[in-house]
Formats: sequence, C-alpha cells, structure tokens
Amino acid sequence: MSVYTHGHHPTVLSSHTWRTIENSAAYLAGHLRPGAALLDVGCGPGTITTEFAARVAPGRVVGVDAAEDVLAQARAHAAERDARNIEFAVADVHDLDFPDDTFDVVHAHQVLQHIADPVRALAEMRRVCKPGGIVASREADFGSFTWYPQPPGMDDWLPVYYKIARGNGGEPEAGRRLVSWAREAGFTDVAFSSSVWAFATPAEREWWSGTWGGRMVRSNVADQAVAKGHATRDDLERIHRGWLEWAAAPDGVFTAQHGEILCRA
Repeated sequence: MSVYTHGHHPTVLSSHTWRTIENSAAYLAGHLRPGAALLDVGCGPGTITTEFAARVAPGRVVGVDAAEDVLAQARAHAAERDARNIEFAVADVHDLDFPDDTFDVVHAHQVLQHIADPVRALAEMRRVCKPGGIVASREADFGSFTWYPQPPGMDDWLPVYYKIARGNGGEPEAGRRLVSWAREAGFTDVAFSSSVWAFATPAEREWWSGTWGGRMVRSNVADQAVAKGHATRDDLERIHRGWLEWAAAPDGVFTAQHGEILCRA
C-alpha cells in the first residue's frame, strides 16, 4: 500500500471522526439491509463503520485499516455504542484476507485516492463481494474544490498537497476517475453520483480550517512537504494564516466535491 499521506494527527482525525452515513455515505444508505454482511475498507476510527453495524444488525460488519493504532480508536468507539456485531482487523486492500464471495456490501470512503493501485483494490473488493452484491466507494476530487474569499496565503495549499500526495503514489482527483477504475477492475454495472461537503457557518469554517489549515503545519502532510522540498516551514505558516483568514471572513464558503460509485459484483 502507498504511504498514507495524512497520517493520524488530531487535525486529521477531527475530520475522520466527524464522518457519518448521512454526510459521507448517503448514496449507499438505501442498500443497507438488516442481516447483511458488510466490509468497511479503510475504516479509520470507525464512526461510519459503527453506524453500518446498527443499520445491518444482526448482520456482521468487519472494519479493516492498514494502521493498527487507529483501529484501537475504532474498537473503543464501537464499544461505547455497544455495537456487538462488529469486528476490526489490519488489512491491505490490495490483498484482502477473506474468501471469495464473503460480503453483501463492500465499502470504502476516501481510500482509493491514497493507494498505489486503485484498480487492483477494486478488483479485490469485487472478489470478496457476493455475486449481485454492492461495491461502493466515495472519493474526494481536490481539483473541484472551491472556496471564497481566496486569501493569497492559501494559494499554495493545493499545489503543495498535490505534490505530496502524488509523490506518495496517490491521486487527489480520484473522484472523477472512479468509473474508469471500476471498469478496469471488471465491473460492468456502475452507477456514478456526486455530492459535496459544504462549510459556511462560523463554526464550520473554524472547524474546517482547523482540520485542513492545521494539518498543513502540524501533521504528516507538513513534515513531508518540508522533507521533500515542496515547501519551507515559513511557506506552510503562510498557508496556515491564509486558512485562518478565510475562516474569519463572514462571507466565507468552502465546497468539497466527491465522486461516488455503486458497482454490482
């Protein structure tokens, strides 16, 4: 698997733990049935995974992630919500340790954009999905992100991030490539949709600038930017100040567009 660009700094996990079915997997919600077996690939701290467990109970839910440390948080989150039909394990999406035709639903959120071979990953997700089941993926498309106003300090945010992500084998514009990747992986029944995260209230702007502006100075993203020569610490501080300026603007808005696919196995 490629290097996970973001790591698990609190500025990153603040975004991961915010995610729910409603804000991050609504396109899949209508396909969740009691008794279904579901695999959540790249589950992170398990907030969406635990909601899946409630939706498909008494069905079995398995959450997998490449990082053992974040799975401890996922297990604690599930325990707090008394989700007894859920388990977590370390796994590589390129080589899933499950038999063929195991799950009714296989889901990944913000995973394919980070990995070395998204086509192989989708093929693996298809392999472990039962015939007629659903393979679902939702991915950000950084090239379609918009924000207003546009403080000059933020200008280098995306160019720096693109260099880091692609240098790690990822693809920040994954959202627009999902159908292409799915077809390469052998799917013939692929439904595409798109949805956005939108941030406009003072609280939303403060939080979003904290998670993204913050990781530009205090996370693996910042460390890699400096180590690989994409930015200096002063550059990153300037970008961070730009984020803070955007968040303070009373007319500030930000939209983050995503691509989504539902594929019949």
